[in-house]
Amino acid sequence: MSQSFAPARVPTPGKILSRELEARGWTQKDLAEIMSRPVQTINEIIRGSKQITPETAIELSQALGTSPEFWTNLEAKYRLHLAGKEKKEQDIARKSRLYTIAPISELIKNGWIQGTNSIDELEQQVCNFFGISSLDEIPKLDVNFRCSEHREPEEISRIAWVKRVENLAKQQTVASFDRRKLEAAIPEILVSAKQVESIVQIPKLLADLGVIFVIVPHLSKTYLDGAAFYLNGNPVVALTLRYDRIDSFWFTLMHELAHIVLGHQGAYLDNLDALEENDEEREANQKAADWLIHPQTLNEFIVRSKKLFSRKAIEEFALDQHRHPGIILGRLHYDKLVPHKNLRTLLIKVSPLLKNWIDN
Repeated sequence: MSQSFAPARVPTPGKILSRELEARGWTQKDLAEIMSRPVQTINEIIRGSKQITPETAIELSQALGTSPEFWTNLEAKYRLHLAGKEKKEQDIARKSRLYTIAPISELIKNGWIQGTNSIDELEQQVCNFFGISSLDEIPKLDVNFRCSEHREPEEISRIAWVKRVENLAKQQTVASFDRRKLEAAIPEILVSAKQVESIVQIPKLLADLGVIFVIVPHLSKTYLDGAAFYLNGNPVVALTLRYDRIDSFWFTLMHELAHIVLGHQGAYLDNLDALEENDEEREANQKAADWLIHPQTLNEFIVRSKKLFSRKAIEEFALDQHRHPGIILGRLHYDKLVPHKNLRTLLIKVSPLLKNWIDN
């Protein structure tokens, strides 16, 4: 296997010429007089601001006892080196811009675009991903996603994540959407919250209700758990499975569905560890919590247990509520009634059951 090596530095023809003069003890003026050229011309060649033409190469060869090709080759190699250096600098600047407007490494890692050594091809892929014709355009999002003018890395990654969700959502065909039908179907959806295996039914249940369901793992610096927005009249519920646990899955799903049932408009990108302080997020949180476990029943269980929650007590209460024990435990963890380190074997992973729906 052969390799092509390029020198890190290429001497200017003027540098070589200067050395030739030093070896002979000549000044620039001496060479100018020998060649019948202005001293300024010799000085410009030595400084590299003036190229050595074939005519000048012949004159230098006669004055210094070299071949004309020696000087023309020096000039050609130096100019090629400059051209390559300029292109490399331009490519670096273009790559820097790409990495500023998109999380390139993660797009490649996730297979959303392909890795390539061609900056032209990389730019084209980024444009295709965001649905733009040039990098001067703002990424086109069908979602009414609030963006600031000066984007931080977190927001750039969120935009890329939303775009991926959009691209996948557009590939799905679902029923027409009626908000009242979705609200009426919440108990039917929650039937699947009893056994972990029943989670596989969720995508079809939602599709039949006109809700597009997508799972796209979160990108670094986004800290997203889920999102809810509308696309061509149909709601989209997107999850990241950032916390791959049955309690997190169900609460995130119900939180996003609550935004839709409650008639909240716009796009909601939710980090459930740090939700925005507004009425809509509080309403969605409360609605999701109440759907999963009736508040009065939960309070009675807490009082009855006297805050001593054994695994058996949790499992019996979960069976009575037709919920998986991990959902009950997750709520007790959230309310700080049970230490987060306790009973974590109940927090079953859901990703193996949803692998056909996870974007990979």
